[in-house]
Amino acid sequence: MTAVVRGTSVETRRGEAAAAAEPLLAALDLRLPGHALPAPLYTDPDLFDHELRLLWRRQWLFVGSVAEVPEPGDYLTVDLGTSSVLVLHDDDGQVRAFHNVCRHRGSRLVTEAHGSVGNIVCGYHRWTYGTDGRLLHAPQMPPETDLSCLGLRSVALHDLAGLLFVNLSAAPSDDLAQVHRVVAPYVAPHGLARTKVAAQVDLVEQANWKLVMENNRECYHCEGGHPELTQTFFPTWGLEADQIPPHLQPDHDRYLLAEADLQRACESRSLPHACVEDLDRPVGFWIRREPLDGAGESFSLDGNRLVGRLLGDFTEHRMGRLSLHLQPNAWAHLMADHAVTFSVVPLAVDRTLVRTTWLVPADAVPGVDYDVDTLTEVWRRTNEQDAAFVAAAQAGVTDPAYLPGPYSQAERHVDAFVRWYDARVRAEAGR
Repeated sequence: MTAVVRGTSVETRRGEAAAAAEPLLAALDLRLPGHALPAPLYTDPDLFDHELRLLWRRQWLFVGSVAEVPEPGDYLTVDLGTSSVLVLHDDDGQVRAFHNVCRHRGSRLVTEAHGSVGNIVCGYHRWTYGTDGRLLHAPQMPPETDLSCLGLRSVALHDLAGLLFVNLSAAPSDDLAQVHRVVAPYVAPHGLARTKVAAQVDLVEQANWKLVMENNRECYHCEGGHPELTQTFFPTWGLEADQIPPHLQPDHDRYLLAEADLQRACESRSLPHACVEDLDRPVGFWIRREPLDGAGESFSLDGNRLVGRLLGDFTEHRMGRLSLHLQPNAWAHLMADHAVTFSVVPLAVDRTLVRTTWLVPADAVPGVDYDVDTLTEVWRRTNEQDAAFVAAAQAGVTDPAYLPGPYSQAERHVDAFVRWYDARVRAEAGR
């Protein structure tokens, strides 16, 4: 007998997934190893729609942090194609996720990116839900209506040491739980549950989401491209010792000295710092604690601290940065004084939302312990520069003259991202 899930056989669903993947697979089959993707994978709206179904509705996606929903009733929403997810701090202290869809006639329940509610009241017919998703009140429904069967539909949510992920699949993989065991000990000392949002900036970049992610996965463009960032971010990031060009050797020598100092500081405090790279798994990730240039304290123009207070368990500002990359849509940098998270959400084939959030200690006072403009300056400028880079790349891949070029030695993480993308499409298609 064929198993049936919500009225659709498993065999039918697999067949639909395979059919949806065929155009993507055909485009991927044209890619030369070690080269950028063929143009249609950046420009074709139909392929983009297939991606949303095959990847974005089946992968674990980073959506924010617990600091964005600190109190009962606080919520955030994330739109993924035609799907909308409501992430909500319930009255019992748990963070939950629901489909942002009323169980009556499908109206959107909340429309703001962030907010706070007592109960969730649909603006259409006043159906009312508790923060745990239970339907509490449905005006004028027959007395025999079983309200317990009409609660909000849950979405899988995972809290990784304060970083929140959702998965729209009816049967999400357990891969994130496995990644959690490796990554959480690195993140936990920063105490994200004891932070607050100092600033959040949404930037719509005029490029395909994969170009946005590829740009983030290399620093090949950093020298000259990010003058503010490279005051503290060593420009030889991603290069092996034998790949350092002569003019960057002084920077690399300074990096090696700073790295040795940071390793000693981490070991004396029992902080994990070694690089762990596992980019090919379903929740591909890379994590490492690395030194910062200059004073080595924070992402400022001279490396000095940006917040007077310290995160979590830290007692010293000069602890470099913990960097975390996650496939398919996130990266983060956590320092001793603040953290910065980045999430990527596709809006259209050629438009992508990049949300940057700065987290500071919950007891830090703006204007006393930190200045918001100074805190956000380096990454605001860096994001704007990156937006210009990826917009130019989008224009280029749209040009009929575009031919995918080979990756440099500094772009191995770009190649890893593209290989991950290829592998996930094929896995979801059953190939």
